[in-house]
Amino acid sequence: MLQDRDRIFTNIYGMADRSLKGAQSRGQWDGTRDLIGLGRDKIVEIMKSSGLRGRGGAGFPTGLKWSFMPKESDGRPSYLVINADESEPGTCKDREIMRHDPHTLIEGALIASFAMNAHACYIYIRGEYIREKEALQNAIDEAYEAGLLGKDAAKSGWDFDLYLHHGAGAYICGEETALLESLEGKKGMPRMKPPFPAGAGLYGCPTTVNNVESIAVVPTILRRGAEWFAGFGRANNAGTKLFAISGHVNRPCVVEEAMSISFEELIETHCGGIRGGWDNLKAVIPGGSSVPMIPGRDMREAIMDFDYLKEQKSGLGTAAVIVMDNSTDVIKAIWRLSAFYKHESCGQCTPCREGTGWMMRVMDRLVKGDADVEEIDMLLDVTKQVEGHTICALGDAAAWPIQGLIRHFRDEIEDRIKHKRTGRVSAVAAE
Repeated sequence: MLQDRDRIFTNIYGMADRSLKGAQSRGQWDGTRDLIGLGRDKIVEIMKSSGLRGRGGAGFPTGLKWSFMPKESDGRPSYLVINADESEPGTCKDREIMRHDPHTLIEGALIASFAMNAHACYIYIRGEYIREKEALQNAIDEAYEAGLLGKDAAKSGWDFDLYLHHGAGAYICGEETALLESLEGKKGMPRMKPPFPAGAGLYGCPTTVNNVESIAVVPTILRRGAEWFAGFGRANNAGTKLFAISGHVNRPCVVEEAMSISFEELIETHCGGIRGGWDNLKAVIPGGSSVPMIPGRDMREAIMDFDYLKEQKSGLGTAAVIVMDNSTDVIKAIWRLSAFYKHESCGQCTPCREGTGWMMRVMDRLVKGDADVEEIDMLLDVTKQVEGHTICALGDAAAWPIQGLIRHFRDEIEDRIKHKRTGRVSAVAAE
């Protein structure tokens, strides 16, 4: 269990003052000038050594990503873009940072931008986050007034401007290149890669897109050292992590914990256990709606990190843990996610545009039992035709929940079809 002294986000529940004065009393903006004084190469080296992997879902090493940015400018400016478009169902961790601890993000944005030779940073915030936008903008205004942003930011000799851009509520804009398109005022549709953003991103200039949590932990890592951060979690899964636990637990919550904590310890320590006890656990989606579910029997001993969950054919994703007990109609739950992805597909790629609607309609019939058993394999085949055949990962996100359902709960789908045939609808079937 993570000790309070090791927590990076010390006001995640909003119990203390979120203003600049309050943030400074908790150690933020302390010696920021000296951190920048470490120099660009040293900062990137520390981030690499810390083992921090992106907290937005993909888990790509953050320091390595920063190192892709050009060392010398060819005349084009460089940009940092912070992805605050937290639209993955079940995910609500970045929201707490922006709402209650915004100065962690703002200070991180300054240091990270300096490390990548960027004089400007854009935070792209989700369209539905109205109060979060207000809290973050207030914090940005405070930082400007205190001389921590703008010309000679934090007396570091580095000129830096931070802009907050409000999205219009599109899930697809959480994908980094669709986000850049939207930021430029165009339709939020993913770009083909290459070129990658580090070569040609925002306005055709070198750009790095990072998640809110990935940037907000940077100042603390630099203050406490790479070894401190790397000391948490298993190899290649370092650091602390915000977990957002929802569903059928006694106390749903967002909590900062060490990586590689066991699922059982996470739930028992912070959520008061599973509703109705561990025998009542049916399935868990461990990393936001786009990763495949894992049956409850396999989840109790699970380790909450990137590599272990990947071995279970799922993923840590955003660490949005969705817990389902035996009262859950898992077929209907996955149908609901299918409806979401069908609605949010931008329509650019044919497999996703057509496939998401097709998968949702078959799922609709499976929920009611109005299907043939053969259609289960046909649906699985369609998910394989969508997966990996689109410009961005939305096709994968739509396919994986269905693959997880069929992998682990095929018998439940078949039972429902048989019951419908014989005129007996199963107790959990939702009409």
